[in-house]
Amino acid sequence: MSREFLPAIVMVLVQVGFAGLNILSKLAMDSGMNPFVMVAYRQIIATLVTGPFAYFWERKTREKITKTILFQIFLCSIFGATMNQCLYYLGLKYSSTTIACALNNLLPAVIFIMAVPFRMETVGIKKAAGQAKIIGTILCVGGAMLMTFYKGELIHIWESNIHWRYAIDMRHRGSHNGQNMVLGCMLVVGSCFGWAIWFIIQAKMSKNFASPYSSCSLMTFMASIECFIIGACVERKASGWALGWDIRLIVSLYTGIVNSGISFCLMNWCIQRRGPLFVSMFSPLLLIIVAIFGWAFLDEKLYVGSAAGSALIVVGLYAVLWGKGKEFKKICNINVKTMGEEHEERAIDLPMYKSDFQDEEISKENGNSGV
Repeated sequence: MSREFLPAIVMVLVQVGFAGLNILSKLAMDSGMNPFVMVAYRQIIATLVTGPFAYFWERKTREKITKTILFQIFLCSIFGATMNQCLYYLGLKYSSTTIACALNNLLPAVIFIMAVPFRMETVGIKKAAGQAKIIGTILCVGGAMLMTFYKGELIHIWESNIHWRYAIDMRHRGSHNGQNMVLGCMLVVGSCFGWAIWFIIQAKMSKNFASPYSSCSLMTFMASIECFIIGACVERKASGWALGWDIRLIVSLYTGIVNSGISFCLMNWCIQRRGPLFVSMFSPLLLIIVAIFGWAFLDEKLYVGSAAGSALIVVGLYAVLWGKGKEFKKICNINVKTMGEEHEERAIDLPMYKSDFQDEEISKENGNSGV
């Protein structure tokens, strides 16, 4: 039983970790930290964290790094790290943690839209799975537009009694800079496009270079150089890069170690055990956790437009994931039938089902003792 629920528990902890990223990053920017400087520090620390994993875990299994692979990793660093994170942090600065997390759930819909022209996705409008993906994409886009251009009335809920005084002070300091909700939403949506491009390139690269830790370490190393150059052009004062014993040091270490280091390893483990679809299903949980944290600690307000738009995005997200899951199961069934019973073990060697058969074999060996 514990083995069955362990991946779910791990993914909940990962989402809690990402929620802390959004809260702390917002506080650091409200305190005056430049978002480009924050991204540069995150990439540098992430390189130091993922480097040892790549060396010790993949030194014997790492495939040869060709010029083509190196170029693909370079593209991943531009779109998946530099573009994605710079735009996201800027969007977070001009909006709120809840809205940024909600719009981040557009990712599956954006990937679907961009993957169709590259023939990495099929529409299949006559099938239920294809219809679900199309409807889900429309709902996601509609929810994003609703959050961007409609604020609505304030939703009155009871006041939290556990406000973090330091966080409230930082929020008031940051509010003097003003919020541009439309610009913030557009920047977060732009970060989703950068992230989607990374997925497309990564999917193609992983066929010839199945060393995730090495590719991640190289990507963050290249991104740290790119982000440092951008940050140096934007923030030319040495004081803007200074890290004291304050929120700036905390967020730099947290984002680099927890989010780009530990969370990546945990998500990679869950993908191997339950598949990418399982991991994607926990994305809306981040929105709920951030909304609760924002209300409890940051005294963030919730409006009708944000709530309605978030609901549409979440429903659309699950519609897209349902369509993807239905297509994936169909592929699995076709593989099993075509390869025959004698090759069934090879046919089921797919991320979503691999762990189920492994768990079954382990249970047999241990006499169903639950070890």
